[in-house]
Amino acid sequence: MDLFEYQARDIFEKHGVPVLGGVVATTPDEARAGAEELIGGGPDGVVVVKAQVKTGGRGKAGGVKLAHSPAEAQEKAAEILGMDIKGHTVHRVMIAQGAKIAEEFYFSVLLDRSNRNYLAMCSVEGGVEIEQLAVERPDALAKVAVDPIVGIDEAKAFEIVETAGFAEDLKAPVASVIRSLWTVFTEEDATLVEVNPLVRTEDGQIVALDGKVTLDENASEVRHPEHAELEDKEAADPLEAKAKANGLNYVKLDGEVGIIGNGAGLVMSTLDVVAYAGEAHGGVKPANFLDIGGGANAKVMANGLDVILNDPQVKAVFVNVFGGITACDEVANGIVGALEILGAEATKPLVVRLDGNNVALGRQILADAAHPLVTLAETMDGGADKAAELAHAAATA
Repeated sequence: MDLFEYQARDIFEKHGVPVLGGVVATTPDEARAGAEELIGGGPDGVVVVKAQVKTGGRGKAGGVKLAHSPAEAQEKAAEILGMDIKGHTVHRVMIAQGAKIAEEFYFSVLLDRSNRNYLAMCSVEGGVEIEQLAVERPDALAKVAVDPIVGIDEAKAFEIVETAGFAEDLKAPVASVIRSLWTVFTEEDATLVEVNPLVRTEDGQIVALDGKVTLDENASEVRHPEHAELEDKEAADPLEAKAKANGLNYVKLDGEVGIIGNGAGLVMSTLDVVAYAGEAHGGVKPANFLDIGGGANAKVMANGLDVILNDPQVKAVFVNVFGGITACDEVANGIVGALEILGAEATKPLVVRLDGNNVALGRQILADAAHPLVTLAETMDGGADKAAELAHAAATA
């Protein structure tokens, strides 16, 4: 789960990362009140009005503006609220204290899946698009592997700042902030903590001016139930929200062939096969990722089909299941039961490919049911091709 900047700021403050004051506003009047709280009612002082969207490029899009008074903060907030920034509508702004910046740096720590550890990245050149810096001047971005067992202790923090090339007088204070950011990363079960820029102010303070945090949702229910309050329910896709409420692993995509499978690896492979097959049928693509896991009973299957069939983009569904712990006959009974539960709501063709444990019995159950929406497929490639064909035919009818 990606957090808004103001949420990242609050988490930073909770764990001792130095930040400036910030107030969230959803209306221009609230922005004015927030600015008054931060700089007082007089004309002196500066605040920054920052669009709260989960995408980069806010500044270039006009979503970050300086204000020198509460009245100007109100005016700038009115300009920013409702803006569209890369497809994200601005529903709230953060009024942040201004800072007199002497230097800008960059720091992040993230989960490095390919190397099965963590990776810290740091640069004395912050405030720029770090992806561009990494491509154009890779030597300016230090990359330091972090052992998951040891983490970022004092020695590792100093290794990071030394590798990044910080001046001698900055190494200790920056290393201290890095250790606090590591606390955020571990205590909140994050997969990414990024600060750009991390700044030195003119009075010598090291401050995190902007923050980006991604939380591991797998830790939310048991370890961090409070993280549920951070979810952006306004922006949540209604189908994804419905799937989540039913305990389904679902991600909506922009295609026409609904996908149901058991096991993330099989579902990912199915997406690829359907995308390839779709090239021969008008370019149709997968409409979703949906892993029903091992519990492919009638209720689980009905919940999955309910989500997929309510996606107006879906024109056909491909159910691709390899029977293991859950045998193919259980899956077949689940499909038949799901179609009975859904009744008239089920209107789109289903292509079903079963293989593995009890496959013959599973196929016989579906054949005996003879549901008009169900087509059996012998192979994964054949099922993907048939589903793509049906989706294309429905889309062009």
